[in-house]
Amino acid sequence: MSIDQTATTGTDVVRAELVDHLSSGLKTAVAPDQDLFADGLVSSMAAMQLVIHLEQTYEIDIVGKDLRLDNFRTVDAMVELVLRLRAAAAKTKGQ
Repeated sequence: MSIDQTATTGTDVVRAELVDHLSSGLKTAVAPDQDLFADGLVSSMAAMQLVIHLEQTYEIDIVGKDLRLDNFRTVDAMVELVLRLRAAAAKTKGQ
């Protein structure tokens, strides 16, 4: 599998898990590009639960500047955050 295929597969897996997690929890279908806050689906308290879910599920630490609301506004934004933080953690472990 090429690097591009691996990246796409990782993206697809994380996106599918997050859509499923949110759809189950909210009891409504969630689109990957749907603004969860603008649509009133996620409150600030629910956002903190999302932080915990992402940290535990993907073994990442979300701190400092990464705690911006925009990183949790859509599933796609969360996928980008997870993949970026996982890549940074893997790079750090590899050094």
